[in-house]
Amino acid sequence: MVKTGPTLLLEKACGDVLVCGVDEAGRGPWAGPVSAGAVILDPKNLPKGLDDSKKLSAKARAALEIEIKEKAVAWGVGFANVAEIAELNILHAAGLAMCRAIEAMAVKPDFALVDGNYQFKLPCEVKTVVGGDGKSQSIAAASILAKVARDRLMTEMDEIYPGYGFSGHKGYRAAVHGEALLRLGPCPEHRLGWGPVKLALMGLDPMQAWSDAVQGDLEI
Repeated sequence: MVKTGPTLLLEKACGDVLVCGVDEAGRGPWAGPVSAGAVILDPKNLPKGLDDSKKLSAKARAALEIEIKEKAVAWGVGFANVAEIAELNILHAAGLAMCRAIEAMAVKPDFALVDGNYQFKLPCEVKTVVGGDGKSQSIAAASILAKVARDRLMTEMDEIYPGYGFSGHKGYRAAVHGEALLRLGPCPEHRLGWGPVKLALMGLDPMQAWSDAVQGDLEI
């Protein structure tokens, strides 16, 4: 059976220009920023094992982060914080993080392959790629940098705001996170506009499906 995975075919199809892959991490969590990575790979010096970050173990991602940064032509990571998420909404905050990731690169790309189907306004020409982290090695590399950077930051937040278990669930939906929200209330890193956080503020179980809360005629 032939093993399939991301390639450089989409990058090559852009022509003789500098192409970066761009991806984000952290759209769905109850707490913490959204992050983005941007990577221009060197076709002659590729890290081995590049794939969608969600398909890799934490250990593999950590090793690949080092290798990507050592071998890439250029790379960048950007964040949009909780206040910016509240002000812009999560979609546009992700776009802001992507802009910051590209602006942080030592070499500016001519073209960006962006995971998903939304045409973000970035500092270069953009092509969207649905399922891009499984198709493009550049996007896969970007997804790894975004994921590792955000996970690292959430582990640091666990020390600043103990009791929520951020180092384990990284701000995502988890029973221990829901229990802590009810017991401690939200911390400054929680997304107050998120349904589960609103439920906790009302003394209700944040693990309850948001649709259930709406069906129960709650004024949320």
